[in-house]
Amino acid sequence: MRAVHVVLPGDIDDPATPSGGNAYDRRVCAGLGAAGWTVREHGVPGDWPHPDEAARARLAGLLAALPDGVPVLYDGLVASTVPELLAAQAGRLRQVVLVHMPLGDDAEARALPLADALVTTSGWTRELLLARHRIDPARVTVAVPGVDPAEVAPGTAAGTGLLCVAAVTPVKGHDVLVDALTGLVDRPWTLDCVGALDRDPAFVAGLRGRVERAGLAGRVRWHGPVSGPALDAAYAGADLLVLPSRAETYGMVVVEALARGVPVLGSTVGGVPEALGRAGDGAAPGVLVPPGDPVALAGALRRWLHSADLRDRLRHAARGRRAGLPGWAATVTIVSQVLDGVRT
Repeated sequence: MRAVHVVLPGDIDDPATPSGGNAYDRRVCAGLGAAGWTVREHGVPGDWPHPDEAARARLAGLLAALPDGVPVLYDGLVASTVPELLAAQAGRLRQVVLVHMPLGDDAEARALPLADALVTTSGWTRELLLARHRIDPARVTVAVPGVDPAEVAPGTAAGTGLLCVAAVTPVKGHDVLVDALTGLVDRPWTLDCVGALDRDPAFVAGLRGRVERAGLAGRVRWHGPVSGPALDAAYAGADLLVLPSRAETYGMVVVEALARGVPVLGSTVGGVPEALGRAGDGAAPGVLVPPGDPVALAGALRRWLHSADLRDRLRHAARGRRAGLPGWAATVTIVSQVLDGVRT
């Protein structure tokens, strides 16, 4: 029997805090179970990746109670913060860390080399970890997020429906997007922002104020976190996904948009170029601009809104990219192979 213990942040299923990392963890756990693994999940309460002593003690007790030799798959937000606990179990447990978001601190530098294997969600993340830390490259495997098949979004002739799917925080660049749009008041467009509004209340309040002062309150709509059919409907009604992030390890929303044939306007950061990829004929299904540059973002948006030819070309490429997107079965197969590789 193949059994794996999966250590997750305790709030993984909180509907108020959806994230790409949480969705990835959920799909991998479900997929491993379907592939014949006995999956035993352990949600550890705590403010990960900033655990207090109580959270550390709970995790230490959990790990100490696991039987010798079993594979343990950790979410990186947990494992990267507790090098002393990974060290205590090194050689007894078969420890695999799934790194969604590199932290880049001393704790991570001490923790990750202790793992028997690492899984990253993009090639960019793999290269970053290898550059930062002393890790054997043979122990780091890439398993990019999968995506579910979806119906092609119809789009509109004018391409005025803009969509941003991301928690509203400075990292995701909503301020850059608002600044860009204030220079496009002469063009018809609407922006639907889907994502948590409570991660940085002061930032959100400042954004709302800027939108009001620019006279854009009726054109910028804040929806908060949505999932399931409501999120599907948001993609179905979109002409262009805009993701102006300052940092992004992959960008699951990029492939979610492309699965529906929706082009992407994003930033040249992290794994976004990897997620965007190219259609089979080599055409780019979107446009990337430098992060934190509202002038460049406004220019790209103006070109999109002005040029029917550009919209047609990007939509054609986005629909062509759909066929090359990996499904979740491929992701799970890679993770399963890593777990098999560390089993005794």
